[in-house]
Amino acid sequence: MKKPMIKKLRNGMKLLLVPMNDQRTATALVLVETGSKYETKEKNGISHFLEHMCFKGTSNRPNQLIISRELDSMGAEYNAFTGHEYTGYYVKVAAGHLPDALDLISDIYCNSLLKKEDIEQERGAIVGEINMYEDMPMRKVGDLFMKLVYGDQPAGWEIAGPKALVNTFTRSDFIAYRAMHYVPSATMLVVAGKFNVKKTEAAIKKQFAGLQKGKKYSKLPVVDVQSRPAVLVRHKESDQTHLILGVRSFPLTHKSYPVLGVMSAVLGGGMSSRLFQKVRTEMGLGYYVRAANDSFTDHGMFAASAGVVNDRALEAVSAILAELKRLKTDLVPAIELQKAKDMMAGRLMLGLESSDEIAEFFGFQEILRKKMTTPEDLVAEMKKVTAKDILRVAQEIFVTEHLNLALIGPWKEKKPFLDLLKL
Repeated sequence: MKKPMIKKLRNGMKLLLVPMNDQRTATALVLVETGSKYETKEKNGISHFLEHMCFKGTSNRPNQLIISRELDSMGAEYNAFTGHEYTGYYVKVAAGHLPDALDLISDIYCNSLLKKEDIEQERGAIVGEINMYEDMPMRKVGDLFMKLVYGDQPAGWEIAGPKALVNTFTRSDFIAYRAMHYVPSATMLVVAGKFNVKKTEAAIKKQFAGLQKGKKYSKLPVVDVQSRPAVLVRHKESDQTHLILGVRSFPLTHKSYPVLGVMSAVLGGGMSSRLFQKVRTEMGLGYYVRAANDSFTDHGMFAASAGVVNDRALEAVSAILAELKRLKTDLVPAIELQKAKDMMAGRLMLGLESSDEIAEFFGFQEILRKKMTTPEDLVAEMKKVTAKDILRVAQEIFVTEHLNLALIGPWKEKKPFLDLLKL
């Protein structure tokens, strides 16, 4: 893989090229700096809805069937996604089809028709997606955790929005929102895989030239304060309790961000991690248990999640808290620390074997961290983390006042869980 190249088009749009001559595929990924954290309360969910609409028809490809037939005829893998701080559209194809893929992805991004009849038709699909997530407690508990931690502000709202609002968005809402956020200065196209750099760059300059400059509207800063532990219980008759127990951490640019990653690997990364060995292997409380840090541009969360036997949910919470306490008091042994680092480095490299994975990696580094960070850079940062660093960060973030527990299961009272939240 050659060194990634960053260029800027005349209209201000960024272009990130990652040539990989050992690949047989190429991926075109458009990322735009907007998502649910850029919304107002009255328009919560519009970022996600707009993402759906971009595949419904363009001025050059008037309907969804034309678009999907063209993509399928290339044998393409394609999709779109919406997060809290970004929205993305990608097409992955055999390398020879990249010119056609670029033409199509530029068309759906720049020329979507947003027809009224398509909006009405897609409402049902969006509501169906929201209903689907309601039936997936392992996923839904993540939304509840965000709501618990951040409350009634964009960081605490669900990306898909509430069904009641989805049914109110009009064509003029989509046009206005797109004009506010889908502007060149907030847009980046990543191309990774096997391609001719000069020909690809020339085609992109032509295809995205019509994207008009405009003022980019920023998101509100996150209100990130907490003075006492909190619990949110969602009652649902189920055979398992799904829970997330976590605290506030640091944003992506914080100096201790690498420490959070290594600490999460020690605590809940892999079958040899502390939580897996304690909660699943030793205590037999449930099937899955893990820990992860999730950082954004201006805030972060460190949390453990698990699916456990209903009548032993309180035991599971106590066991997780005990492992958090241990990180605050005892240095991680050298052998365990090295194992965690080796696992993280190995999984990072395994996750970067194809052009779409490479495109996402470099795209997210640039659009969120505003820094060209290579996999090797991340491994180097990780290797510098010491046991004392983990102890220091654990003592800083694992405090009683910042504990949060969200759970879904056959529970109606939160007091038994709240009584446990002490560090």
